[in-house]
Formats: sequence, C-alpha cells, structure tokens
Amino acid sequence: MIRRATPEDAAAVAPLLLIIWKDMELPILQQETEERVAETLEQAILLPDYRYFYEHLYVDDREGQIAGVVAGYPGEIEPKIEAPWQVAAEKTGLAFREPVFTDAETFPGEWYLDSIVASPAFRGQGVGTALLTALPEIAKQAGAQVIGLNCDYGNPAAKRLYERFGFKRTEEIMIGTHLYEHMQLYL
Repeated sequence: MIRRATPEDAAAVAPLLLIIWKDMELPILQQETEERVAETLEQAILLPDYRYFYEHLYVDDREGQIAGVVAGYPGEIEPKIEAPWQVAAEKTGLAFREPVFTDAETFPGEWYLDSIVASPAFRGQGVGTALLTALPEIAKQAGAQVIGLNCDYGNPAAKRLYERFGFKRTEEIMIGTHLYEHMQLYL
C-alpha cells in the first residue's frame, strides 16, 4: 500500500535514502560515518521544510515493512529545503554542518521527484513501479501539472522505467560530480 510517511517511519526511511546518497558520492560520507549520517537524516525527516520532511515522503508499506520510499515536493520550495539540516546536525552532534546538497535540481513549474528507492530486501518485487504509479495523483494533489526528475546516466534501467511511465528527457544537469538527464512527465 502506498501511503504518506509518518514520523514513525523515519528510522526505516533514513537508511533507504542513504542508499541514494552513497550512489551520489556526497562529500558528507567522506567526513562522517554512515551510521552518524543516517542518525542525523532520521532526525531531519522530522523537521518541517526539510527536503525529506516526512510530509514530502510516500512509502510502499507491505504488511508493516517499508519496501520503498519516494520523496518529492513542489520545485519552488527548493531554495529553503536544506536549511533544516543544520538543526538536525546540531542535535546529533554531527561535525558536517554544511548543506548536503548545493546544486539546484528542479526546474520552474514542476513537482520534483527528488528520490525513489526500494529496500534491498524488496528489490525486483515491483516497488519502484508501485511508487511511480502513485506519483501522478500525489503531484496532482499538490497542484502540479508537471513532474520532473533527474536520472543518472549510470542507471539505464531507471531511465527505461521512467520512459515506460511517459517521462521524456528535457535537459542535462550536473549534480555534485554526476551528470544527469532531467526528465519530465506532463500530467
């Protein structure tokens, strides 16, 4: 069942989001342990206005287990979604207090699919498909007419999945040290 995340989901969701952070080779993971980053991310999920605030998350809940998560929000809020990280970092005593994400990822007028990830225990069981199927309704409820996302060139399987759902490449964008294809779906 796809449902909006709750504060109680933070402990299960943080390690899933960390999978993406590791794929992105974010600098924070060179300075802090994965455990400390996950602990801080878990705290940040509880903070309004944060990129991964639980109200920006939807989970695939399979009999009480979080099989996957999708994070998204209206692109216009992007300029303020990193500020709460410092609050979480202070709370957990994390030394890395800089914004984790510094590059703009969204384009004007879109609801942005920031992250989508399946739990390793549920891979190959249609989690990504279930989450992507729910996206148009989630975005429409937020008043969006366009969903945007960034797909790493190093992940052709993800690109095929997005194309199967109707996403089309619009631009290239550099996020950190990775080149991505920006893709959009008009609702």
